[in-house]
Amino acid sequence: MRNFLNNTRSTNNPIPFNKQIIDTVCILFAGIVLGTFSKFLDTMPTNELPFIFEFLDIGNFLGRFAAWVLIALCISIYSNSSVRASINVFVFFAGMVTSYYLYSKFVAGFFPKSYALIWIGFTFISPLLAFVCWYAKGNSKPALVLSAMILAVLFNMTFVYGNSYFEMRSILELITFICGVAILRRKTIKNTLIMLAIGIGIAFILNLIIPFHFG
Repeated sequence: MRNFLNNTRSTNNPIPFNKQIIDTVCILFAGIVLGTFSKFLDTMPTNELPFIFEFLDIGNFLGRFAAWVLIALCISIYSNSSVRASINVFVFFAGMVTSYYLYSKFVAGFFPKSYALIWIGFTFISPLLAFVCWYAKGNSKPALVLSAMILAVLFNMTFVYGNSYFEMRSILELITFICGVAILRRKTIKNTLIMLAIGIGIAFILNLIIPFHFG
């Protein structure tokens, strides 16, 4: 299995340990800030926020999964190794989820336990997901399929569809999906289109099996 993964994407040159620590601390801080900001928007009346926040419904957007999956994907892909990807993504979600629910309990005055357990569970499996996602930028066919699977998840977080309907959840989710395609793009347009086509095909299959889109 290890040889298979190594053939999918090569590890970059190692970076100094002190820089690794600094990068991880910055990612932790970003998670704390974004978690606090997200909960702040969630507790503020929309008419008290800037018009663009109300128009784009940013508060509800950050309350869904797509934005966080894209951020985790970016952290994973641009980490120096698969192990670093696992550490960085876990640290980000630990900071984000902790700050979000501390703000909820001690500032907003309520603690939604069921939702918190979902996000805590997601935080604990995030290192494994990040480890795998790191290999998506490789040049092999397995890497292309892995990228397509990631896009399939983002696709089902962007669109709601069935036998007689097909709707976009929001313009922000669409932008998130487009960013995901840009991040995972292949070296040629042809391979990028193949990746996208496979991803959409997998998305439709997943929709039949697991119609819950984590929205």
